[in-house]
Amino acid sequence: MGTGGVIAASEPHTAVAGTRLLRRGGNAVDAIVAAKLAAAVTELPLTSLGGGGVCIWGNAADGYQVLDFFAVAPGRGVDVPASLDFAPVTVDFGQTTQVFHVGKGAAAVPGQLCGLLELHRRAGRLPLRDVVAPAAAWARDGFPLSPQIATIVGLIAPIARRSPLVARLFLPAGRLPQAGDRLANPDLGDFLHALGEGDADAQLARYETALCEHFGPAHGGLITASDVAAYAPVLREPLRIPFGRHTVLTNPPPAAGGGLIGAGLRVAESLALGREEFLSLEHQLAVAAVLAAVSRLRNADYDRRLHDDPAAIREWVGGACMPTWVELARSLRRENALGATTHISVIDSEGMAAAMTTSNGEGCGHALPGLGIHVNNFLGEEDINPAGFHRLVPGSWMSTMMSPTIVIADERPCFALGSGGSNRIRSAILQALLNLLIYRRPLDEAVNAARLHVEGRQLWFESMGLQAGAAAALGAAWPGATCFEARSIFFGGVNCVGSADGELFGAGDRRRGGVVAIAEP
Repeated sequence: MGTGGVIAASEPHTAVAGTRLLRRGGNAVDAIVAAKLAAAVTELPLTSLGGGGVCIWGNAADGYQVLDFFAVAPGRGVDVPASLDFAPVTVDFGQTTQVFHVGKGAAAVPGQLCGLLELHRRAGRLPLRDVVAPAAAWARDGFPLSPQIATIVGLIAPIARRSPLVARLFLPAGRLPQAGDRLANPDLGDFLHALGEGDADAQLARYETALCEHFGPAHGGLITASDVAAYAPVLREPLRIPFGRHTVLTNPPPAAGGGLIGAGLRVAESLALGREEFLSLEHQLAVAAVLAAVSRLRNADYDRRLHDDPAAIREWVGGACMPTWVELARSLRRENALGATTHISVIDSEGMAAAMTTSNGEGCGHALPGLGIHVNNFLGEEDINPAGFHRLVPGSWMSTMMSPTIVIADERPCFALGSGGSNRIRSAILQALLNLLIYRRPLDEAVNAARLHVEGRQLWFESMGLQAGAAAALGAAWPGATCFEARSIFFGGVNCVGSADGELFGAGDRRRGGVVAIAEP
């Protein structure tokens, strides 16, 4: 008999893979690992086994844990080579652009493959063979490309064309694929099949050898055998943020996103948000003020403190909100880019929740020969290299905005959520949480309502559904603000599932083709 549960994801095949595992008797971890493996096939522009991620999972009986399998800075034992393969590309969103850097010199030590294997080993129930089967089949036999993924392939076209191996993955007919075109990745399918049927450690070693051979200093990259041998996912205690009758559990330091979300919740609570009418002028200005306070914190010394003093961050978001945070937001209230990331949320019928965010950046434009795996460009993303490119000490854990989150009441999961979207991740998740926990909006509205983002003194916002005068007020309060008249993938992709009164439900972010699937027990 199946387990049952609900899953929210950004692509139909991803959701189907998870529900298949639930119907076979798997738990939330089985489902989310199967779904993420499927996403590495059918959402290839957004996630890959050559990337990294974070998962939070647990239940009331056993507690909650975070497995961090994000990337590590490479280069142990070598200097940055003069012939580093590293170049800028611009991604055009239509109303705004964002510059990324690609090439083998943009690839950090990836953790996604060993992270998924470790997560399944720790908390999965079904054999690995069953977990990899949906992804392996779609990679070998092909799958129809979804409209959202086709759009994203178009956005990253300069990266997709960078090398013959990557072009084969994204442009098999020599042109940009259209929605409904059938894509396949037989090399990846064979690798996944071998992973499930044989010795997983041997396949992992094969993958690691390919990384060292093709992304090392001799080929314009920085990944060495020492880097790969030293890598291991890290188990962490979630960052706990009390918020009314709920507790928000999210990604802790050294990741930046969770702490910034916690800071935003503390500021919103101190300002007594929630009295404004939803999507009104007052509501939009209030949320913009909170987001601006979070941005100011990040641009000050907050990122450094996330790394150097994680205990202080836990104390602050746990209730000891710094008065300067609140005063900053009050003063702002008076004053009046492609995130190649994807998220999956699952709650099973036995009360286990799991939320996982992964990314490949935009990909570096090079793949592992014979494996069909496009490798990340994390060293080329300005957002996670604030001190400058190639400044991180080799072996140091890279920071991320990824913030998979579980909201609990009496230690039982109420919501599991997260988002893609580069530096917009913190804003997307924070607004979804405010919409749910302060403004008490239904889940679909909480996820799909108009969204804002603040970075420094720049505001971006969506105007659909706003009450009269709200868009004009935002434009007046934030000169030079960028207005999107429709939902845009620029603002992330929050996928959320919930549990209440014995019912399971979910909402997918329509900005990124979000879908929800329910598996009956």
